[in-house]
Amino acid sequence: MHGTARPLRVVFLDRATISPQTKLKELPFPHVFELFDHTAAEQVSSRIRYADIVLTNKVRLTARDIADASNLKMIAVAATGTDHIDLQACVARGVVVSNIRNYAVQTVPEHTFALIFALRRSLTAYRDAVRAGRWFESGQFCFFDYPIRDLKGSTLGVIGDGVLGRAVAEIGRALGMRVLFSAYKDRTDMGPLYTPFDELLQQSDVITLHCPLTAATRNLIAEPEFARIAKGRRRPLIVNTARGGLVDEAALVAALKAGTISGAGFDVVTQEPLPEDHLFNEVLGHPAFILTPHVAWASDEAIQCLADQLVENIVTFVEGRPAHVVTPQ
Repeated sequence: MHGTARPLRVVFLDRATISPQTKLKELPFPHVFELFDHTAAEQVSSRIRYADIVLTNKVRLTARDIADASNLKMIAVAATGTDHIDLQACVARGVVVSNIRNYAVQTVPEHTFALIFALRRSLTAYRDAVRAGRWFESGQFCFFDYPIRDLKGSTLGVIGDGVLGRAVAEIGRALGMRVLFSAYKDRTDMGPLYTPFDELLQQSDVITLHCPLTAATRNLIAEPEFARIAKGRRRPLIVNTARGGLVDEAALVAALKAGTISGAGFDVVTQEPLPEDHLFNEVLGHPAFILTPHVAWASDEAIQCLADQLVENIVTFVEGRPAHVVTPQ
């Protein structure tokens, strides 16, 4: 894009999805920058109609939206996932799509283990019990209403071996956990270092997901998988800080209520924000269920890294050397 004759029009559709304390670096080329905190689906087309570059975190861009934006040259996704972008339409139009990579290599693993620690030691259950006066009622210096389990010597099953899955495994090993890696249920070419999917389900004390949401991974753990877990001797924790939809939510709620699993820690849901009629509302008060609002990625440090990389992706594209491109070139 060297030598553009006019200021480029840059539109950020959902600036509010990045913390207001996070600063966006100035773009070092002539431009007009429009920032919208939120954009509804029916507003997308009009807001990007004359845009050269569009920034979006979670706002969906359809083939029609892309077709209507005649000047559109780049979509800079303020996240790693791009399933909300019609990539085929972008390829057809020659629109470059870039995403953010490796910005959450500390924050997501730390959040994952925050959930694991809280569930294995029943921290929220004990906190709520203390608030309800149970400690005084016990009449002694402590009480034992909920299980407390060490992590050392237990088995951590990691589904997905990308940078986040490997970082989680490293923490697990440092804590004395036995670590198993598996890919998706239909993969048989992973080699001797990988545990078959069904074996991981039955051997793990904690199962944590770190894989993308695709047709192959949707409902990766559903009723049949929970049935196989039930046949084993373990009642694992299920942790999902990756994508809503990797675990069948109705099957998860049923497994939690039935005691098939010992607990669940989720940071993602298929519908966000959580709707009032979502099944998870039935178990928000369950002592072994923790739901956080898609913030595993959101440490101050990680968000600033994301924002810096977002701007850098735009700058390199304008300079003719696009980076972190997800569309074929």
